[in-house]
Amino acid sequence: MGHGDYSADVRCLRATSKGYYTKSATEIFTQKQINNAMSPHGVVLRESRDSEEHPNSLAIVLALDVTGSMGSIPHHLVKDGLPTIVDKIIKKGIKDPQILFLGVGDHECDRSPLQVSQFESSDELLDKWLTSIYLEGGGGGNEGESYLLAWYFAGHRTSIDCFEKRKQKGFLFTIGDEPCLDSVPQHSIKNIMGKGQYEDFSANSLLEKAREKYDVYHIHVRETSSGSRKHVMDGWKQLISDNLIIANRHEEIPELIASTIIKNSSDQVVADQKKKPSEKIEIIL
Repeated sequence: MGHGDYSADVRCLRATSKGYYTKSATEIFTQKQINNAMSPHGVVLRESRDSEEHPNSLAIVLALDVTGSMGSIPHHLVKDGLPTIVDKIIKKGIKDPQILFLGVGDHECDRSPLQVSQFESSDELLDKWLTSIYLEGGGGGNEGESYLLAWYFAGHRTSIDCFEKRKQKGFLFTIGDEPCLDSVPQHSIKNIMGKGQYEDFSANSLLEKAREKYDVYHIHVRETSSGSRKHVMDGWKQLISDNLIIANRHEEIPELIASTIIKNSSDQVVADQKKKPSEKIEIIL
């Protein structure tokens, strides 16, 4: 996937015509159950591929907590956040971003704990997938959500040219206000993904698998009652170390994503250049 270009001007006109700036979350996100196109059941791979129009694709996965307290995040992304992310990284020289959305819930409590889009580049298709997310609004009293399912899917069910061709890691952001559940049993993975051979997975093992081809970050949102708890932030710090990013308000999330991608893409180019001193690479900042 990943065909088409991103046009900020066209996107602004479409957002206005569709009422993204004025409609509530429930008016925009109208799914009453998981959209069949976003069901992970039976999905073998989601692919981010180079093409003639996008010769240097960069895979970006945005995994959004869709439990009760986090419905404001997809709503903000569709209004203002997504254009902020894409515009900023393109203007900094990352010309071929391809974004995949994941909806993350709670595999212990929810009917639809994982939703998956395709990797896309065009403003129209990114909006289509984002607004197809089912805001289940679930979760439970089990002290956590299934952010580790994003790591499972990225590590086991994506194939990305930026890494496979150029050894450039993609970016994976989980976003939410709860702790990460410690593990996911094989029967839950089978229920979510369908036929296959599975095993019990710990959060740590899935994080390490995802890190093989992605720079993995978690954006912790502090503005909710859950997000303000110190032990939640401490748990994330222990799990993901310096790749924990704190957002005091959900409106900060797009800038945090864009700045992280820009900085670390530049750092990766510099590191690669040090390994190949005979080649000259110009970094546009």
